[in-house]
Amino acid sequence: MTDDVRTGPRVGVIGLGAMGRPMAAHLLAAHGALAITGRARRHGDLEAAGASWHDTPRALAAEADVVLSMLPDLPELEQALAGDDGLLAGIGGPLLLLIGSTSSATAVRALADRLAAETDGRVRVVDSPVSGGEDGAIAGRLSIMLGGEVEDTALAARVLAPCGTPVRLGPLGAGEVAKSCNQLVVSATMLALAEATVLADRSGIDPAALWDLLGGGYAGSNLLRSRRDKLVERDYSPSGVAKYMVKDLRFAGDVADATDTRPVLLPALRAAFDELVARGLGDDDLAVARRLVEER
Repeated sequence: MTDDVRTGPRVGVIGLGAMGRPMAAHLLAAHGALAITGRARRHGDLEAAGASWHDTPRALAAEADVVLSMLPDLPELEQALAGDDGLLAGIGGPLLLLIGSTSSATAVRALADRLAAETDGRVRVVDSPVSGGEDGAIAGRLSIMLGGEVEDTALAARVLAPCGTPVRLGPLGAGEVAKSCNQLVVSATMLALAEATVLADRSGIDPAALWDLLGGGYAGSNLLRSRRDKLVERDYSPSGVAKYMVKDLRFAGDVADATDTRPVLLPALRAAFDELVARGLGDDDLAVARRLVEER
């Protein structure tokens, strides 16, 4: 890795959506420089602050030692890697690829093996999924789950520290397993909050008063603090798109199968979020679980 004593490794970000955009801002502020690319050049504030825009992943790779992908999943990353304008076409020296999406642990390992073979070991991979939502990304308080070799995850942690708390949980894929565990808890909590909101509302209890009271007890959570107003006001404008929970829970199911675990909640949660998407609610915020319950 190129590691200048003044600026550290050269960092790039591909994928500047709801999570990637605020993370890029923190990385730029901390590291003093940042290469960025995405579907459209609409991040003038980042460029004004010193980020360098690149029209293609290939151009970005030529200017980075560490690349963080905040694309939705591996199929989108594969598109960014391949072709004449892809990331792989632009690499020179060693490159550490940080996969920030919620993805299959098995598929991440397979991709890492393939990239190592295709590049003679020049590309190494760390899985680095995050939790905390858009508000956590903006505040720089994400939980960042790392899986990979010790040396690689140490560098990943140093690069990503401005975005939250990065912790190595084990070898490659461990971060994705941890994210599956996280999403199991998040989906269960979200559905419980939605059902409780509907039960209260239909019983003549003001949901706002209910959550102001219960939020200080055992029912309180970061998710409730984040989604309280959306649940109460039926504001389903997305900050965390509900449809992504379908793939996240599928990956959790893969982990359950691989570990010979017979979960109680997971099948019901998968069915609920499959139904949510089938009803056309998948592009809304997770809080749209309230509407799902109301319409059933």
